[in-house]
Amino acid sequence: MATIKDVAALSGVAVSTVSRTINAHPDVSAETRAKVMAAVRELRYVPNISARDLVQTQAKHLGVVIRGAENTFYTPIVRAIGQRIDHAGYTMVIDQLEFDSDEVAAAAALAQSKRLRGVILLGGRFDYNPEDIASIGVPVICCTHANQFGSLDERCYSSVAIDDEATAFQATKKLIELGHKHIAVLLSATDDHSISELRYHGYCCALREAGLTVDENLVVHALDFSLEAAYSGIRTLIQNHPEVTALFAVSDSLGIAALKGLHDEGVIVPQEFSLIAIDGIELSYFAIPTLTTLVQPQIELGELAVDTLLSMLNKEDFTRHIRVETYLRKGGTIAPVAS
Repeated sequence: MATIKDVAALSGVAVSTVSRTINAHPDVSAETRAKVMAAVRELRYVPNISARDLVQTQAKHLGVVIRGAENTFYTPIVRAIGQRIDHAGYTMVIDQLEFDSDEVAAAAALAQSKRLRGVILLGGRFDYNPEDIASIGVPVICCTHANQFGSLDERCYSSVAIDDEATAFQATKKLIELGHKHIAVLLSATDDHSISELRYHGYCCALREAGLTVDENLVVHALDFSLEAAYSGIRTLIQNHPEVTALFAVSDSLGIAALKGLHDEGVIVPQEFSLIAIDGIELSYFAIPTLTTLVQPQIELGELAVDTLLSMLNKEDFTRHIRVETYLRKGGTIAPVAS
């Protein structure tokens, strides 16, 4: 098990600096804090509980660990979580991480240093194991994701999310119902244990149910949801596969990048090409044309996450797994296939 000295050695600072960083002292620079927290996550270090901390055991603090904090999809969810936590008489403690950070290690460190009652993981992995959740040490709920690829028993945590595979199936089926047969998909990866993989499965199921072939040449990759990769990938798709008449983008952000790529290739949406996505971020409403998408109810997701966590803390429910429904925002990017 890693010690505070190990963290200090790896991050190149004094032990006292590590201690001040973990305890959120204001005299630690942003650069130093980033180095120390990176070492904490790499070593999976969990601070010891000091006598001073024990006094704070009953503090009404709930943690929210956001993986991929730059993702604007989370903004309304975090706002709803904060309002719900405040209304319940608790204080929200937030840790915002990069897309590729270890949210489990961050949650474990935050739970110890801030004496949290519980933790909401927003935008985390889909492949937790029992040791991951046990290391956090307090009740955990996953918001916008669950544990479809991991070995974690569903009785060890709670979750609130959409059914990603079913929603992708619905989106792709909508294109099929409009007569499209050559439908591409825009995603991060097909095997990354994330929403990208789950939504790809839904896309494939819809094609197969309709008797259509899943063509690997029509899978456009934008690793780590890179907008630049999505933009260039769609342009390449249009140049090489003129038979394609529709696209399912696994997220609104990728869909917006695709719209730009289609425009720059001279493709008219929706008269010549249809595009549908999932998420319902605010920005997609202002795209031209407005992106047709299956909207996740962000406010409901945030409120349900807090309500479920409070139920766990109050022993009303040990764990719950809630799947919320999406709804279609018609927008202006889909139409029947051109004859």
